[in-house]
Amino acid sequence: MTTHSPYPAVSDLRQQFAGSVLTPDDAGYDAARTIFNAMVDRRPAVIAQCTGTEDVRAALAFADRTGLEVAVRGGGHSVAGASLTEGGLVVDLRRMRSVTVDPHARTAVVEGGATWSDFDRACQPHGLGTTGGRVSSTGVAGLTLGGGSGWLERKFGLASDSLLAVDLVTADGIEIHASEDEHPDLFWALHGGGGNFGVATRLTFRLHPLPVTSLALLFWEAEQGPDVLAAYRDLVVRGVSEDLGGAVAYLTGPPEEFVPAALQGKRVVVCIGIYAGTAAELRDVLAPMLALKPDGELLTEMPYCDIQCALDDPPGLRNYWSAAHLSALPDEALRRFGEQGMTMLVPTASQSLLVPWGGAVAAGAQNWPQPHRSAAWVVHPFGLWEDAADDAAGISWARDAIAAMQPFATGAVYLNFIGDEGMDRVIAGYGRQNYTRLAAVKLEYDPRNVFHLHHNIHPAAAARRS
Repeated sequence: MTTHSPYPAVSDLRQQFAGSVLTPDDAGYDAARTIFNAMVDRRPAVIAQCTGTEDVRAALAFADRTGLEVAVRGGGHSVAGASLTEGGLVVDLRRMRSVTVDPHARTAVVEGGATWSDFDRACQPHGLGTTGGRVSSTGVAGLTLGGGSGWLERKFGLASDSLLAVDLVTADGIEIHASEDEHPDLFWALHGGGGNFGVATRLTFRLHPLPVTSLALLFWEAEQGPDVLAAYRDLVVRGVSEDLGGAVAYLTGPPEEFVPAALQGKRVVVCIGIYAGTAAELRDVLAPMLALKPDGELLTEMPYCDIQCALDDPPGLRNYWSAAHLSALPDEALRRFGEQGMTMLVPTASQSLLVPWGGAVAAGAQNWPQPHRSAAWVVHPFGLWEDAADDAAGISWARDAIAAMQPFATGAVYLNFIGDEGMDRVIAGYGRQNYTRLAAVKLEYDPRNVFHLHHNIHPAAAARRS
C-alpha cells in the first residue's frame, strides 16, 4: 500500500486509470522497473501500467501537468535503457499485448506492449509470419519502429517493411492513424525513426506465408574460426538463397546435448542457419559448412515461433552492444573479426556476430530513413555478462571490436544494435539528409521533444533542412 507520493496528483491519476499506477512505495515497483539490461538501474517516480489508449492519454497528461520526463516501455530491451527514466514517468505497455491475426487478409494487428513471442505464436497456427527480433522477449513496437532486423530479413525485409499502419498517441494526447494514405510523412518516419514521435498503441502488419522453417546450429572449436569464417563468407558471396538467414558467431558453448562436452563452457565458433524451408533443403544450402565437419550439430525442422526463442538471451545480465556495417568482407576484415572473437569474455552469454544482409534488406534501402540497409555485412559485438567487475572489460571488448573494423566500415549503423554512442552515431543511423527530414516530422508531432530517450531526433534540427 502506498504511504506517500512526491507528486500529490498521483491520486488523481489513479482515479481515472484502468491499469495500475506504481510509485516507489508500492509492492511490485522494483519488479516493474527491472529491464533487460541490468546495467541500467533507474528509479522512476511513477510507473503507469496501461491497459488501453485512454490510460496512455491519461499518463501523458499527468506527465505534462507535473513536468515529469517520459519513458515508454514495451519489451524493455533497449540496451541504453530508453524504457526507463530516473525520477520520471514510465508509460508501461506490457498489459497491452493482444495480437489479432486475419489469415485471409494475411494481416496482424498488434498492441504496443506485445513481444515477438506473442506475435509469432499467434501467427504460427496459420502458417504465416514476418521478420521478428532475434530474441522472442523483445518488444514488437520498439524493434519495428527502429527498423526491425531479424533472422529472416533477407527474405522478408526488415520488420518495418511489413508495417501497414501505426496508431499513435502524441505527447498532447492526440490519437493518430499513420499509413501510406494518412500522415504519410509520419508513416515514413516510423520506419526506423524509433520512439521519437509518440506512443505506438497498435501496429498493423502484412504477413507472409511461412509454412515450414528449419534451424541449423553447427559448432566448431574456436581455433577453427578462420576456416569457418572464410567458408561462410564464400557461401554468401556466391549467392546463397535469400531463404537463408542467420550468422556466423563466436560465443560460449551452451550446455546442450548436441554440443560436445569438451566445447561446453568454452569459446566456440558457430554457424547459425534460419531457413524458410525444409531441413533437407537447408542441409543442401549449408553443404560447404557441413563439409568442414562440425564438432556439434543440430539441424532440424522447427516451428518458426520455437526458432525465434531458441536463442533467447537470459534477462538480468549486464549488456553493452555496438555495431559496424561493411560493404564487403575482404580477408583482412575477416581476420580482424576472428581476432576480436578470440578476445571475447568467456564463459558469458556474450556473442560476436557477423550477419549477412542483402536480399530484401537492400531492396528497401531507398524507401525508408535507413541508409545502412545497403550494407552487405553487419558486425555486431553483443556483450552480456553477470558480474559488475567485468564491466570495463566487456565494454572495452565491444568498442575494440568495432574499432578494428573501421577501415572496412561504411560509417552507417542500425541504431537498434547500439546504445548511447553520441549524436554523431544517431545521425549516422539515418544520414544527414534523412535526419533533417526526420527532424521536420518531429517538429510537427513532438515539438517539445517529450519523447527524447530513444536515439533522439531533435526538432530543432529541422531548421537545417534545405
